[in-house]
Amino acid sequence: MEAASDIPPGTLYLLVLKTLARLGAMHGYGIAQYIQQTSGDVLQVEEGSLYPALQRMLIKGWVIAEWRQSENNRRARYYTLTPKGRKQMARELHKFQRGTAAITRVVEA
Repeated sequence: MEAASDIPPGTLYLLVLKTLARLGAMHGYGIAQYIQQTSGDVLQVEEGSLYPALQRMLIKGWVIAEWRQSENNRRARYYTLTPKGRKQMARELHKFQRGTAAITRVVEA
């Protein structure tokens, strides 16, 4: 079995925003686990990438955060998508689809 891969450059925001849109409020560890499990253990989100990205998303107003008790009774920061984040998710998805279509054209040429 192959080892998990890092998230491709330029897709972390999209994956996090899409995860929050599907599942609602989540803490960082839950977001990382969901992405890894849903990708069939192909994609792995590293803490060193995820938490700085979540902080940038907070600053940009794409998500809001609040402290709550997690499932295992620990204090965790839960992130929720904002309307501004939904709009950004659509932009990120369009950018991703455009990029993958271009790559496909080159590979299949």
